[in-house]
Amino acid sequence: MISLKSEQELALMRQAGRIVAEVLARIEAELVPGMTTAELEAMAGQVIVDKHQAIPSFKGYRGYPGLICASVNEEIVHGIPGPRRLKEGDIVGVDVGAIYRGYHGDAAITLAVGEVDEESRRLMDATAEALRLAIEAAQAGNWTADISRAVQAHVEGQGFAVVREYTGHGIGRKMHEDPQVLNYYEPKMGSVQLRPGMTVALEPMVNAGDWRTRVLEDGWTVVTADGKRSAHFEHTIVVTKDGPEVLTRL
Repeated sequence: MISLKSEQELALMRQAGRIVAEVLARIEAELVPGMTTAELEAMAGQVIVDKHQAIPSFKGYRGYPGLICASVNEEIVHGIPGPRRLKEGDIVGVDVGAIYRGYHGDAAITLAVGEVDEESRRLMDATAEALRLAIEAAQAGNWTADISRAVQAHVEGQGFAVVREYTGHGIGRKMHEDPQVLNYYEPKMGSVQLRPGMTVALEPMVNAGDWRTRVLEDGWTVVTADGKRSAHFEHTIVVTKDGPEVLTRL
């Protein structure tokens, strides 16, 4: 069931979104080669828990052990923070969620660790642009399939592949709500018309090689099946009569 949010609910989601955006801005500003992914997680805890007394969305969700997801190079999503040390030339996808007074914010960015190669930069740029186009397509009266088409057309036009097993999603009181928002067009999956008050997390996940994936033995970390790199960008948005509003920006 799709939940249309009231103005009071949106005010809480804006606050949750600002907390998430603050975490991502801090990590982006402080990331340097030599840091561990556990250090990125510690920064997130300082902002979400210590500063804002909010709740990390991911910690304990279906048993997930981390406060954030930190996915390096060929890792697509759900990388568990730990002792892995980031080195010059890596890329790292950082996915953050926070709950403020019962409502979730969810966003992700992929960051370069120092200088990266040209293909990694192109991959990141293509994924960020795919997210921008997804947001642009989230107009009242459009359909979720319009978002899916926009993402797929741009990504494949750049010579990359859209991950298919993981998707965008509705968000609000729960981290994952209806509707599901695919990053590729599949007529058999159906489509939902977008209405004012709908809140969704749009999140293109893009692979440099093939779209296929596999899950590591930790039961969480999703990697590209061919070992090539992947990028991930995400924002939580609300559909309004005047166009989409991004809730996970400072």
